[in-house]
Amino acid sequence: MAAPDNRGSESYTGLKQLEEGLPSRFYYDPGQYERELQALWYRNWIYLCRAGTLAEKRSFRTFAIGSQSILVLRDELGTLRAFHNTCRHRGSALCAEKEGQFRGKHITCPYHGWTYDLQGRLAIVPALGMADDFDRRNFPLYDVAVMEWGGFVFVNLSGARTTLEDALRPNSQRLANWPLATLEIGHVFRKTVACNWKVFWENFSECYHCPGIHPELSSLVPIYGRSIMNQYDDPDWTAHRDDPDPKFRGGLRDGAVTWSLDGQTRGAIFPGLTEEERRAGSRFVTAWPTMYVVGHVDYVRIVSMRPLGPEETELTAEWLFPPETLSNPEFDLENAVGLGRRVVEQDGAACEMNQKGLRSLAHRQGVLMPQEYAVRAFQDWVRRGLAAG
Repeated sequence: MAAPDNRGSESYTGLKQLEEGLPSRFYYDPGQYERELQALWYRNWIYLCRAGTLAEKRSFRTFAIGSQSILVLRDELGTLRAFHNTCRHRGSALCAEKEGQFRGKHITCPYHGWTYDLQGRLAIVPALGMADDFDRRNFPLYDVAVMEWGGFVFVNLSGARTTLEDALRPNSQRLANWPLATLEIGHVFRKTVACNWKVFWENFSECYHCPGIHPELSSLVPIYGRSIMNQYDDPDWTAHRDDPDPKFRGGLRDGAVTWSLDGQTRGAIFPGLTEEERRAGSRFVTAWPTMYVVGHVDYVRIVSMRPLGPEETELTAEWLFPPETLSNPEFDLENAVGLGRRVVEQDGAACEMNQKGLRSLAHRQGVLMPQEYAVRAFQDWVRRGLAAG
């Protein structure tokens, strides 16, 4: 439910004509799934973790992106680095553990003992003899582009043909007033959903489903209860131009201040937010195909995804808070995270229901309603990526 950035547009956002969706086979065909891994997941910036989970020197974590295993580490100088988790000798995995800390300044392959320093350079090759033309400098670890934004760690397996800021749609400045880098993880919720990864993104991109799927959220954000995300999604929006009711203008219901079970906050409100940012109650930044970030007045929420197969997706939701909020004994964590967790669970169930129907022999392709313009934008991004790939 990401309301678009329509500031200053003052024009109807809905689709003007009936649009066809992606073919149904795009959501379950193994060959199509592999094409999307190659063209979309392996060529765009992918969110992995918060930098704070790799705070210590020589700490490491491994991650799966499709069929690729990626090793991310903090070297002895504190620099963040990423490599394919693959030895240059015969391709063995270097690290079997999901996370840990290297005892020294080297990574040793458990298969034949090839050893690399934490910058990825081949340091030791245990062998009785060596070919005359063998040069260790020619066999470093396979480097992966890695960048950090606001305490979020991203990698790009293609060598970063696009910048990270280009990937953060609509733009990274939308959360400039939130102290992203200083926040700490307060809660993590992980769920495996039986749906194609695109089904989840399409669900996220519209609120056509909100009244029936998210009654609590629709009560908190009244405009969602009208099946739209923004005042300009209403073709008759000019009739309510001057009406301050949140069901027409957007934002939280009267008396609510944040996304929580009761609409109230028990934590500190970020001091740098504008009045408009406080009234809205949420501000979204998306990074296809990997994650979206939501800034609330008192915390930040991340939802990221990993494709596990043509019809299976892992969702991870993380809630970030100021350190002083988490250390406050009166802070009610469940009130803060309960609504967002419920929304993810409701979305997961809706996506699984959607996935089950897509295999119908009679259903070849869906259509989009006017308020599903953001679904169309996502599908066009998929089409462009596949064409370029």
